[in-house]
Amino acid sequence: MVSQRGLDVLRAIVSDYVSSREPVGSKSLVDRHGFGVSAATIRNDMAALEDEQLIAAPHTSSGRIPTDKGYRVFVDHLAEIKQLSSIQRQGIERFLGESDDFDDLLGRTVRTLSQLTNQVAVVQYPSLGPAKVQHVEIVRVGVNRVMSILITDNGRVEQRLVETHQELNDDDVATLQARLNGSVAGKPLSEVASALASVTSDAREHTATETSLMVALAEQVQANRQNKLVLAGTANLLKTENDFSGSLYPLLDAIEEQVIVLKLLTEMQRDGEAVNVSIGREHTSPGFEQTSLVSTGYSSAGEVSQVGLLGPTRMDYSGNIAAVKAVARYLTTLLDPTIGA
Repeated sequence: MVSQRGLDVLRAIVSDYVSSREPVGSKSLVDRHGFGVSAATIRNDMAALEDEQLIAAPHTSSGRIPTDKGYRVFVDHLAEIKQLSSIQRQGIERFLGESDDFDDLLGRTVRTLSQLTNQVAVVQYPSLGPAKVQHVEIVRVGVNRVMSILITDNGRVEQRLVETHQELNDDDVATLQARLNGSVAGKPLSEVASALASVTSDAREHTATETSLMVALAEQVQANRQNKLVLAGTANLLKTENDFSGSLYPLLDAIEEQVIVLKLLTEMQRDGEAVNVSIGREHTSPGFEQTSLVSTGYSSAGEVSQVGLLGPTRMDYSGNIAAVKAVARYLTTLLDPTIGA
């Protein structure tokens, strides 16, 4: 059983190790934190923490570092959540508020989080099942090429180039756009495929160009409904490669593939408003045993998706939790004002 002072010692060890990356000894704890007891007493407390597998000696040094279990106790019971400064909060609001569309907003989100924390920032796209088609625009970009632009009611924009089978003038484009909007505008994304299928069932009623546009539009809808991520700051892992044993390349490859990160975020999605943290060997996926993931939910069109940070287990949990909470809260304010207000 660890005493209250022992838990305070654990908090101090985590804090000192995160800031210095050096194993922490009893003398430095007494010098830095003023526990009011001797170094020998602190050594006894550290021995009790080691018995509970909350700290460990990385080498023969007298210093100790937190274990995954120690970080877990710290996150669950000991961490004091930092507050972002007013300048940081204003910077987040200003930068995210200047976004042009949904994709730009999520891109700005991960860049902001990565810069604030020096970690890998990830944002999960909503599957957009409840979202509806607001409008479809067709824009000529060449003699035999148009751009199909799908706009949803929550501001998401998907663009795709389509080769036409004939040269189109402005009237042709306007007619095609009106026909497409007549078929799908106002419909939930989940119903667009069937609506297009019913229109294309009789090939005599439309041109080859219109068929190509309908196929492209169906693909755009499917792309919007697929679960995917936007990431930033992967290079930050290279700056902390000394926190990892072995090569970083398998981890970098797994992050680039996104599948495992999506799986981890999905497993952590318990309470939409709570910040969830998974640490080290709590991850069952190969390559992530030396990482921690901090995530919470944001709401878009009534659907909760995840925003988070990935980095080494030696991370500033208090600061990272504060940053993730602040960004998620502002994302919700922008995308689902009735909840974020």
